[in-house]
Amino acid sequence: MSARHEPVLLEEVLRFLRNGAGLYLDATLGDGGHAEALLRIEPLARLLGTDRDPAALERARERLARFGARVMLEHATFRELPDAHRRAGGEPFAGALFDLGLSSPQIDDPARGMSFSHDGPLDLRMDPSRGSTAAERLRSIDEAGLAHVLAEHGDVRGARAIARRLVAAAARGALRTTQDLAAEVHRAAGGRAHPRRVAQVFQALRIWINGEAEDLEAALTWLPSVIRTDGVVVTLAYHSGEDRRIKQALRGARPSASPRRLPAPADGLPEGPWNIVTRRVVTPSSEEVARNPRARSARLRAFRRKSA
Repeated sequence: MSARHEPVLLEEVLRFLRNGAGLYLDATLGDGGHAEALLRIEPLARLLGTDRDPAALERARERLARFGARVMLEHATFRELPDAHRRAGGEPFAGALFDLGLSSPQIDDPARGMSFSHDGPLDLRMDPSRGSTAAERLRSIDEAGLAHVLAEHGDVRGARAIARRLVAAAARGALRTTQDLAAEVHRAAGGRAHPRRVAQVFQALRIWINGEAEDLEAALTWLPSVIRTDGVVVTLAYHSGEDRRIKQALRGARPSASPRRLPAPADGLPEGPWNIVTRRVVTPSSEEVARNPRARSARLRAFRRKSA
């Protein structure tokens, strides 16, 4: 069995998220570490916990069982959050958490195909019960489309050259496993690519396969209508594309497909429905990174709902 995922920036998340009695949303429940800590220190908190990964949801169900009726769990993507919220009664949220990273069980299970550290089927789906695998999707995309995916979702340098190799390998049936994918990235680099570049390719493909960017945009657009006045949203992003979309939402603009440039509001303050709580992004301490290297790229932001 995979090791239990260590929640990233746990103390910092709780410091910003904790907001008294009421209903909270953990939209990326994972192993339930953040949720368990919140329910333990906030005795009048109740939780709607959602995740698109059925296996993660079952792990969290076991972990949070002791909180009984204070917890409601739903199998849902971000786009399905409005329906899940209505089924939970529709009460405005006191707080919401979006931890956008992968969990250790997802990364460490070779069958999930999430990492080049283990050889396994090239899957990359967050929910193995829905949609097509990465191996299947790569057989139906052209070079230009794949290069865009790699650049947009992974900031991958040399995206066109890598896309050319991947499309050719997929066409001849040679792109079936995680090691097949890593090998093609190495060949595109003319030797052995830096592990960071391989990781960026996996990241970009995962975001594309799961529609994560579109899901995040839908959730950010929906949030202002369901967070109570003075309610808090905490986000944990792990790459620049996610962080750009979150910053754009803070400024009140509808997230776009490529939010690389964010014009500053005239008064220097957010124009939308949020007050920024974290004036600077919060990152893990060196001690946390040493203890949990997978936290290294985490970027925490928090914002509070203005009065209507």
